[in-house]
Amino acid sequence: MRDGKLGAVESRFADIVWREGPLPSSRLAALAEEELGWKKSTTYTVLKRLCEGGLLQNEKGTVSARMSREEFYAARSEQFVEETFDGSLPAFLAAFSTRKKLSDREIDQLQALIDEMRG
Repeated sequence: MRDGKLGAVESRFADIVWREGPLPSSRLAALAEEELGWKKSTTYTVLKRLCEGGLLQNEKGTVSARMSREEFYAARSEQFVEETFDGSLPAFLAAFSTRKKLSDREIDQLQALIDEMRG
C-alpha cells in the first residue's frame, strides 16, 4: 500500500480479509491460493506490506482489518479530492459532471445527502 492506495491485486487480497476476517493467517493463505492463485510466500509478503501500511493487522496468527472497506475508500476519496481539487468537493463534482451527466436519480440522491447533512 503506497500512500493509502491499493493496487488491483492488493485490493482483491484486502477484499478477502474484509469479507472473511478476522481469520487465521493459514486460512487467508488458502483463500489467496484458491482465489488469486498465490503461493503461501506471496500471501505473507503482501500481508506484511499491508500490515506495515496500517490497513491490516496480524496478531498471533489472526488477520483482521484495521479499518472497514468503507472507511478505507472514504479516506482514499478524501485524499484524492484534497490532492487533486485542493479539498473542494464542489470543484470535484463540477469536473466530474462535465464528462458524465448526472441522472435525475443521482441528483436527487446528492440533494438528499446534502439535506441530511444540513438537518
